[in-house]
Amino acid sequence: MKKERTYTDRMHIIGSIWSAVMFLVLLGVPLAFSIFYHIWPSFGEIWSGLWPVAILFYPTAIIEIIAYSPLLGTGGMYLSFTTGNISNLKLPCALAAMDTANVKSNSEEGEVITTIAVATSAIVTTVIMAVFVLLLRPWIPRLTDPSSFFAPAFKQVMPALFGALGASYFSKHWKISILPILLLTLIVVINGTIATGVLIPVGVVISILGALLFYKLGWL
Repeated sequence: MKKERTYTDRMHIIGSIWSAVMFLVLLGVPLAFSIFYHIWPSFGEIWSGLWPVAILFYPTAIIEIIAYSPLLGTGGMYLSFTTGNISNLKLPCALAAMDTANVKSNSEEGEVITTIAVATSAIVTTVIMAVFVLLLRPWIPRLTDPSSFFAPAFKQVMPALFGALGASYFSKHWKISILPILLLTLIVVINGTIATGVLIPVGVVISILGALLFYKLGWL
């Protein structure tokens, strides 16, 4: 008797296919340029440009998969890693959607909610970006100019996004938020150049260990 595939099995199959397609498309663009212009860079030239990026982002990518997958779910994970902009947009949308729907990650409901949230985020982002790039193209240089009245606002988009998202969680779980906030703040003060993709997984580990410690001590 043939075993029926579960939702997770189907998501893994579909996600693997589209991940492979995305990989081929990403490689196909530079390959097409090389074929069209008859320019083939040597391995040394590729490596000299690749290793400064790889040494930072390859470990970060591995850490992100481990840290984000339990929060995004199967479908949300494949969609997020295919469309990108995870920590800035996809993860906050998934967390906000689960909080609004009052469901937990790693549950069947959480899987569905995160998939819908990430997919909606990708579609809305693409549509909004396309529309506003066309409409605001003549005005963007004026708005982002250092002398513009709106220039300071463009530098605070990320803090505003994560501050608004984090404030709701900090207020609900203020005891377990104290330790990660203090330690992450200390890390940033010591070295402010650490990438966000590294800080978030570190914060996840600190939060889990801190919550476990507080629970063992009877503070929760």
